Amino acid sequence: MSFRTSVTPLVIASVLALACSIPAHAAEPSQASLLKQAKVSKDAAAKTALAKVPGGTIKSSELENEHGALVWSFDIAVPKSRNIHEVLVNAVTGAIAHSGIETPKDQANEIRQDNMEAKKKH
Repeated sequence: MSFRTSVTPLVIASVLALACSIPAHAAEPSQASLLKQAKVSKDAAAKTALAKVPGGTIKSSELENEHGALVWSFDIAVPKSRNIHEVLVNAVTGAIAHSGIETPKDQANEIRQDNMEAKKKH
């Protein structure tokens, strides 16, 4: 066995081990980094979102980059409805970037899609 053939598997194994140890989401900005960029507080954005959905209750929220914009994303429940109102508030300007309704079927599809993306990252 020559030196070249004995080193190649070792080099390949080392590169693969290194590649597997780097998280796929390493390029995604951290929440701390996103918070530094936000000009609008979560509380102020929540008030804006709730004004769009009177009588609603925030079920979840997160700061994220969505379609190239930094937004506060809120899932808002309304009494006597299984639908969720998703309201995105621009975290720089405070304007509503998107508002839509997700049915239980939409919500299940979103959960399934999120789970598939999480599996790809690991």
